[in-house]
Amino acid sequence: MPASSALHTDRYELTMLDAALRDGTADRRCIFEVFGRRLSGGRRFGVVAGTGRLLSLIRDFRFGHEELRFLRDEHIVDAHTIDYLEDYRFTGTISGYREGELYFPGSPVLTVEGTFAEAVILETLVLSVLNHDSAVATAAARMSIAAGDRPLAEMGSRRAGESSAVAAARAAYIAGFTATSNLEAGRTWGIPTMGTAAHAWTLLHDCEEDAFRAQLDALGTDTTLLVDTYDIRHGVETAVRLAGPRLGGVRLDSGDLPTVAAEVRAQLDELGATGTRITVTSDLDEFAIAALAASPVDAYGVGTSVVTGSGVPTAGMVYKLVARQDAAGGWVPVAKASTDKSSRGGRKTAFRVLDAGTATRETIVVSDGFDAVATADEHPDARALQVEMARGGDIDAAHEGTAGVEAARGHHQRVREELPVRGLALSKSDPAIPSVYVDLE
Repeated sequence: MPASSALHTDRYELTMLDAALRDGTADRRCIFEVFGRRLSGGRRFGVVAGTGRLLSLIRDFRFGHEELRFLRDEHIVDAHTIDYLEDYRFTGTISGYREGELYFPGSPVLTVEGTFAEAVILETLVLSVLNHDSAVATAAARMSIAAGDRPLAEMGSRRAGESSAVAAARAAYIAGFTATSNLEAGRTWGIPTMGTAAHAWTLLHDCEEDAFRAQLDALGTDTTLLVDTYDIRHGVETAVRLAGPRLGGVRLDSGDLPTVAAEVRAQLDELGATGTRITVTSDLDEFAIAALAASPVDAYGVGTSVVTGSGVPTAGMVYKLVARQDAAGGWVPVAKASTDKSSRGGRKTAFRVLDAGTATRETIVVSDGFDAVATADEHPDARALQVEMARGGDIDAAHEGTAGVEAARGHHQRVREELPVRGLALSKSDPAIPSVYVDLE
């Protein structure tokens, strides 16, 4: 039986539930939306990631004996609420942007419909997943843009929590990375894995030559040798002498990378190893990758920067109630009015307006009613952005597992081509396209 995700939540979600069961508002139908008021870090677009993971976690959001015992022992909720949670299962509807989709300020990334009781307690889990994974995917997409056709490997597991590392590898792969060093990510999500040897391997041996010879014996000449433990020039000479001109690759993990890469390429060519690839690592981010665009580099390995969102560790999304039933059963749009933290009430339907295949704006249609929504037929020049992911609590399995990851990766590659040229720049600026709210007529 899968582990429960039910306690991956903040206490106040359950205290609100407790109070709502007491005053009779727990069964009011509600619509919650996930969106970002702005793009974190002055970035020009965001990438939705984590949706497939989230849907599986919502399926497993059930309160078993251990979870209920903890709530009871800690006096977090009363006995009536314990009884409610014992039978809890999300039975509502979830819709939203497909995983891998681009988003902008105000984009209704996820819409959760259900009773207040069943929807409110999902808030922390929803935001934990989407804020982390979307931040990583956004950073990864920027690195992928900077890298162009050169492959990127994610290798940041040692810079993140063990579970976050697996989620980060997944998000990076969706956004354009080609492999990960994390074996659990490979097993769980079907991501190609890579890795050969670290400096410890060279230091283990009496000399660099012994280390290289042993690696070549074990992995063959197509392996990649780490040549900067000692003297790089000597390391390259030794690598080619032992492996021959068909050596697969060398890795550089230190130094002034543009200069060193050029010197190593020249040396490899002089030694006849014209097909030997150069991979660079060493604290790369999107700006360092962009700076290497003119250098003779064949591949990149990125660690700390990608798993931490390259300085922006959260997407800054929020989960807000935007519509609810009143006491008489009618629908009421609701919104937060706090300074700098306001929201817009009503159900949202989103479309990306395209001109010759290039995005020009995000149109967000706002409805005061529950069932009244804008349709794709009413926006023939645009692409509808939301899809249904769960109905009656039943999760659409197409978004989950390895198939869901591959679908998200493919979708991201397609929609990224819609970005206007200004959206590809790495500098801080306004969003690549504006978000325009219109009321449903």
